[in-house]
Amino acid sequence: MNPQPSPMRRLLLGSDPRLPRMLGYWAATCLLYIIGGILLLLSVRAGAADQRSALIVVAMGSAGVTAFALLVRASAALGIAPSTLAIWQAMYAMAINVGAYVVTGPLRGVYLIFLLVVMVFCAFSLRPRHTMLLCTYALGMLGATMLWLVATYPATYPAYVEGVHFASAACALVSVTLLTGEMSKLRLRLKRQKEDLVAAMTTIGKLATLDELTSLANRRHMNELLVAQERRLEPAGEPTCIALIDLDFFKSVNDRYGHAAGDAVLRRFSEAARSELRAQDVLARWGGEEFLLLLAGTPLAQAVTVVERMAARVAAAPVTVAGSDVHITFSAGLAERRHGEPFADTITRADKALYSAKSNGRNQIGVG
Repeated sequence: MNPQPSPMRRLLLGSDPRLPRMLGYWAATCLLYIIGGILLLLSVRAGAADQRSALIVVAMGSAGVTAFALLVRASAALGIAPSTLAIWQAMYAMAINVGAYVVTGPLRGVYLIFLLVVMVFCAFSLRPRHTMLLCTYALGMLGATMLWLVATYPATYPAYVEGVHFASAACALVSVTLLTGEMSKLRLRLKRQKEDLVAAMTTIGKLATLDELTSLANRRHMNELLVAQERRLEPAGEPTCIALIDLDFFKSVNDRYGHAAGDAVLRRFSEAARSELRAQDVLARWGGEEFLLLLAGTPLAQAVTVVERMAARVAAAPVTVAGSDVHITFSAGLAERRHGEPFADTITRADKALYSAKSNGRNQIGVG
């Protein structure tokens, strides 16, 4: 049993299973903002950066961190997809990095590394075409900023230095973008494989417990349920009944109309019988045209009523074969489990009651 999250955890992380992961990415981004801000303030202290401009960049970074924390928390309510939110965060982080590049002075090259880190984070949430668009955005913004710096402050920002910076950043960003694109493809491929595996396991689980023809529980699954029922600590006096059901003259249907008609009869019986079952009843195909019904928490008199109601519904649902209606009837043997009795013995008594019902003319219920 999974422990219930505390009220504080629900308040912070909500109920969306994706939210903790998104907040984890936000926390990592926040750490990068803090490191970048510290470097910028150290540059101010060393006299390499203008204090006012640096404080503006730090303030914008802090405001962005706060705003995106709120957006991440409210993204489900606002209908914002995680990929969209990741793009917004990446674009804002790149803009802040370029702003820090402008005001840092001689140490500005360090902020080009942060652009690469932002691009790497995109590999975990974006598709390759999105990372390529972000790379184009970053290079376009960085290139335009460098051209403006060279044209406005040529002494402080020599053209050849900015050219080297841009060429280095372009090579690194494109390389990282291509690599993160391949990582994204791998991540998506693994995600699809996981989904296929889950679907396959679900199908296998159904095949392991259901009879393919009738969609009822199969014999193996019913045996597992009986074992579990035996091990369960039942309240004193809680009754449980077993009914063995055999379709009357089923062999003659196969001999006269073929096995396809016999399969249709089995399916129709299954549909009609299930419509009369209660939530706690379990009907299983026991073998061939024989079925076993587990009636938990049901005394014998009530079990007889359930089986009689089932017989009436089945008889009212004929199968049309070769232009004629084949009416389905069945014989049943009922037995109530005795206290501490293995279900194998209860089934044996139900089988004897079934044999008695068939010997007495079929289409009736025997009690053992």
